[in-house]
Amino acid sequence: MNPRKKSRTARLPGGPGDTVPCPCGSQRVHADCCGPLHEGAPAPDAAALMRSRYSAYVMGLHGYLLATWHPSTRPQQVDLDVDPSPRWLGLEIRRHVPTGPDTAIAEFVARYRLAGRAQRLHEVSRFVRVDGRWYYLDGDFPASGSMVTAASDAAG
Repeated sequence: MNPRKKSRTARLPGGPGDTVPCPCGSQRVHADCCGPLHEGAPAPDAAALMRSRYSAYVMGLHGYLLATWHPSTRPQQVDLDVDPSPRWLGLEIRRHVPTGPDTAIAEFVARYRLAGRAQRLHEVSRFVRVDGRWYYLDGDFPASGSMVTAASDAAG
């Protein structure tokens, strides 16, 4: 066995000894990054919620996506089992701006590959905090760049 590979033992995210890098790109392990949020801890701000939601898309966490979507805009279900399914490549948070004591926006670009073609999802998302918990409300897609309609449903 290659000793370099042995130093990072891959485990299921969220389990004991979780040493899997967090999909959000923070350079931290999942257990110290989005893992606690995926297990029910409140996000400290909208940017952290945005990162955890991206990680949830990568990891297929349907329940988490619905639980962190504001009830006024939440769909009945999130279908992550599409064919072909996107291969998520990375997340860039371009800005995070508190717009009030319990509201914020986060602009991001998520990169992914779909059927062998590189794609980008650029969204300016709105978030609201209710009873100490942040929720994704909705988002706008800036006109610059082409958007794939199916991907906009997977951005939230």
